[in-house]
Amino acid sequence: MIVVRGLEGLGEWSAASALYRRVFAYEQPEFGISPRLLAALGENAGSVLGAFGESGELVGFCYGFSAVEAGELYHYSQAAVVAPGLQGAGLGRRLKQAQADVARSTGARTMRWTFDPYALRNAHFNFTVLGATGIRFLPDYYDDGDSDRVLVSWDLTGQPARSSETAAVHIEADARFAAPDPAERARLRDDLIKRFDAGDRLIRVEHHDGRAVYTFERAAR
Repeated sequence: MIVVRGLEGLGEWSAASALYRRVFAYEQPEFGISPRLLAALGENAGSVLGAFGESGELVGFCYGFSAVEAGELYHYSQAAVVAPGLQGAGLGRRLKQAQADVARSTGARTMRWTFDPYALRNAHFNFTVLGATGIRFLPDYYDDGDSDRVLVSWDLTGQPARSSETAAVHIEADARFAAPDPAERARLRDDLIKRFDAGDRLIRVEHHDGRAVYTFERAAR
């Protein structure tokens, strides 16, 4: 009985801002989202979407904006959050699909976002559930010493064609993260940087038997 739709009015924009800070446990005011920013995005080819429960409470939220690189118009998804207790129930996928509809309405053919490449649950969602592709490694993206990110691109026109030539990076993993040991994390980081620098694209991350496997589509040599 959850409804996903565009957010409207100061009350809903403020509720989205509060949910965002609660889910990520942000206490610093500079990490918040301005309701006025959400209003502006909604009026200017951005996406500002909420998921509402049976009693009308906001239980999920995502927002993004139109962007251009090398003449390509795409939609950038800045954040998507789901209230505790509903995570893993498919709500994140519904929000992304609704966001994709907004992106298509602007003429965008792809949607991009970043994620923590060591977080296995996020990797599974991005690659296995949605079918996105990792296109770039962004070391310490937020300049805080602990924010390596992979930029992914999600084709909104249909399943993209895949090359048959692949390469894989293997690493130890626990239930939630790849390479929990600092030395192993440094090795994985170096391997990912090398793969992306070579032009390879990340297409899958699998986790089984205490190992994580990062599979890349190899660039033409």
